[in-house]
Amino acid sequence: MKGGTILVVDDEPSQRDILRAILEAEGYDVEDAGNGEDALRIWRTSPADVLLSDLKLPGMDGLTLLKEISASTHPPCVIIMTAYGTVDSAVQAMKAGAFDYLTKPLEKDEVILTLQRAFERIKLLKEKQYLQEQLEDRFSIENIIGTHGSIQECMKIVRKVAGSSSTVLILGESGTGKELFARAIHYASPRRAMPFYAVNCASIPETLMESEIFGYEKGAFTGAISRKIGLLEAADKGTLFLDEIGDLTAQVQATILRVLQEKEFMRVGGRENIRINVRIIAASNKDLKGEIAKRRFREDLFYRLNVVSFVLTPLRDRATDIPLLTSHFIKKYSLKHEKNVKDIQGKALNKLIGYRWPGNVRELEAAIERAILLTEKETISLEDLPQEIREQPYQIGKFDFDIPPEGFSFEEFERDLLLKAVRKSQGVISQAARLLGMSYRTLQYRLKKFGIIKTPSS
Repeated sequence: MKGGTILVVDDEPSQRDILRAILEAEGYDVEDAGNGEDALRIWRTSPADVLLSDLKLPGMDGLTLLKEISASTHPPCVIIMTAYGTVDSAVQAMKAGAFDYLTKPLEKDEVILTLQRAFERIKLLKEKQYLQEQLEDRFSIENIIGTHGSIQECMKIVRKVAGSSSTVLILGESGTGKELFARAIHYASPRRAMPFYAVNCASIPETLMESEIFGYEKGAFTGAISRKIGLLEAADKGTLFLDEIGDLTAQVQATILRVLQEKEFMRVGGRENIRINVRIIAASNKDLKGEIAKRRFREDLFYRLNVVSFVLTPLRDRATDIPLLTSHFIKKYSLKHEKNVKDIQGKALNKLIGYRWPGNVRELEAAIERAILLTEKETISLEDLPQEIREQPYQIGKFDFDIPPEGFSFEEFERDLLLKAVRKSQGVISQAARLLGMSYRTLQYRLKKFGIIKTPSS
């Protein structure tokens, strides 16, 4: 059996019998009904993949049946049958959502071919739905790895704003996961089934930026031999992620501002405004307020983008997440490269925790993939890590354990260490005391000494 189910609706019993014989011989499971009301009742009890319905039916006609069933959550693929004299009605049915129509008297080969195409379409739609669900799962907020308080706070913001269409501005150093959070917002939103496009504004040459984002009309400039749809238009009803927005030229900034204000734009060389419904998520590793002061970024655009914003903490300031991220990347790249790597040595992990990570999570991911490719064992060792990580002295704050030749301020060292412990424990003094191996009272005294916490009298 092919496994496909078909509901045949026709008020002529002989026509239903002929269709049932033809379709069952082709391997389909067939049910039939003589009117629209019975067909609707059968379909609600036992939904079919394809509805093959006559247009003229007693009571509820085929067009009304089509509209009723099409309004359901998972409608079938509808094929309308009609006589030659009512082809206009069949076209109307197509506009209402029918997949195709057949004219009576029916031709067996045409019926079989049309049904084959219908089931091919159903298969493609199921595959698309599966891929969509895979994307939604992959970029789910719950799949973002990080127990650090700052990351958890960002995830709370994402959950709150995902359902809206508000513009979001994500700030943070390169490699902290800005695009990952942008995708999480998109796939947690009502726009999840629509396109998500990401463009790195720093990687596109200034001369191509406008045409890449807004598209262009034929003849707009030398070489524009045909119309091109830009990313903004392609993302209609979906999300456009503008990464490193601080690198946009002044002219493009002005056009983006108009898009945010008016919800319309023109293609390069165009004369007509194009209305769009796009959510814009922007990101930057630059201090945009500093760029405004230097007249390199528009203040009005900044406030349009900054409806909701959050800052992703660099990896060096959330070292508690490094073991979790390391474990995740080991599983990911062991599977990808078909290696049996399961763990990492304690000394190697300590080096990862102590490293400053200028490239943030992206650099950590690359280091783990490299280690998996190089190691011949089930456990990553110190020798498998990149040289700059192996040879990096363990640091606390801005000081190495090795005393520099010119010396340093021990009080500054101590204050820096206390601040690190308080941040790492998210302000819980008892937890910070355990991290530093001292009593609660001793730590409280030292925190007051350096003015990190105030005394009750003050």
